[in-house]
Amino acid sequence: MSDRALRAAVAALALVGLGIAAYLTYTRYSGATIVCATGGCETVQKSSYATVAGIPVAVLGLVAYGFILLTALGTSEPVRVAGATAALIGVLFAAWLLYAQLALIHAICQWCVASDVVVALLAVFTVLRVRARAPSGDVGELLGREHQARQGRRERP
Repeated sequence: MSDRALRAAVAALALVGLGIAAYLTYTRYSGATIVCATGGCETVQKSSYATVAGIPVAVLGLVAYGFILLTALGTSEPVRVAGATAALIGVLFAAWLLYAQLALIHAICQWCVASDVVVALLAVFTVLRVRARAPSGDVGELLGREHQARQGRRERP
């Protein structure tokens, strides 16, 4: 997959994530009822796990998805690595929040699970961007080339 296609996938997914986070942020601050097929969205959003250091998780999601969207616009290695790092941290945080929903809150928020899926896909595509643009390939490929170079030197008289 080309870097252009990966950038488009990252941008599209980040926009979906932004939409989810924006909706949850809106409902939190407006007091609107969350549209929820699982019946657990309000319970999850009103739990103590819905904030970190007083900041709503949905707002953290807005920031994270916005940052990852910006990294989709760049092509340099530091920008690609920053996007992948943010997405991987997002996956770890999402895993913690999913655990909290299942084991501690005993309620599931469909919007949160949708966001979990989006951030997991973002992690895949952002890591693919980093790997696709790695100048020398993966470690196995590098070791193979080095071994072949050594073998070639030994055969010469």
